[in-house]
Amino acid sequence: MRTLAYRRPTSAEEAVELMASNPGAKFMAGGSNLVDHLKLGVASPELVVDVSGLPLDVVEECEGEDGHLLRVGANVRNSDLAAHPVVRSRFAVVARALLAGASGQIRNQATTAGNLLQRTRCVYFQDVTTPCNKREPGSGCSALDGYGRYNAILGASPQCVTTHPSDLAVGLAAVDATVVVLGVDGERRVPLEDLHRLPGEHPEADTTLAPTDLITAVELPMSHPDTVSAYSKVRDRASFAFALVSVAATLRLDGGTVDEVRIAWGGVAHKPWRAHVAETALVGGRLNEDAVRAAVDDELDVATTSAETAFKVAMVRNATTMTLLRLAEEAAR
Repeated sequence: MRTLAYRRPTSAEEAVELMASNPGAKFMAGGSNLVDHLKLGVASPELVVDVSGLPLDVVEECEGEDGHLLRVGANVRNSDLAAHPVVRSRFAVVARALLAGASGQIRNQATTAGNLLQRTRCVYFQDVTTPCNKREPGSGCSALDGYGRYNAILGASPQCVTTHPSDLAVGLAAVDATVVVLGVDGERRVPLEDLHRLPGEHPEADTTLAPTDLITAVELPMSHPDTVSAYSKVRDRASFAFALVSVAATLRLDGGTVDEVRIAWGGVAHKPWRAHVAETALVGGRLNEDAVRAAVDDELDVATTSAETAFKVAMVRNATTMTLLRLAEEAAR
């Protein structure tokens, strides 16, 4: 059994200081990801900084620089966030993403920030007997020639073809959420879309955060009252499973014309993929099946597939079309 130190700070500032003075330390909140990695040997920190006791567990409406928003504390449990009345009424896509993301037991334990920072569930990343550039840079990517059903089709590199596992992150990408971060130089805000990074030459870095950065909250700008949203997830089984493809979407119509649409995809990239090309193609036009399929195809023009992942192109197209057409029906009522 590996020996490690354990500290439980009483403030966010103390937590950051502990990380800064102990290179290689790891934050832990719900522990639903880190504890697994400790058991598997994927992670072996000398110090675990437990932030689960910090008072970061409140969901509240407040005013931000750009208007009214919902502020979600980093330690808010997934089950509590999914059940929050404002989330259910104004951010249905977020609530549905959470409910699709895990079993009830895990949602009761997992936190908002921890969900965003969970690492890939690639089988080779979790198997320390196999090469993995994300786990051990320079060792190789076993998924390139191995089991690849869950591999990325967008934004991958020869160094890594894995996907990000979070459902919540995809839902938050579709509502233009912002992540509040406390670091050694103070507090800053990072757009959710900029939190995660594509693998490039350094797949070991999942996010744009420094090791000492602590997420303290996530802020969701209040949507227009006429905006509708939904989350669709395609998986190998209906029970707890990671997405082969997922679609988070928000939509507002002006008559029969698309006034605003946001689309985010999961299961296809190293990070939640905002389909900006598809969104631009749809705004200002009539929302119908042909328009959605054409817009999705424009976005997928840069997709790279293998024999094992080619099915994802049609799956993304169909899932996005189904989701947006259902939202259009809802918006028209």
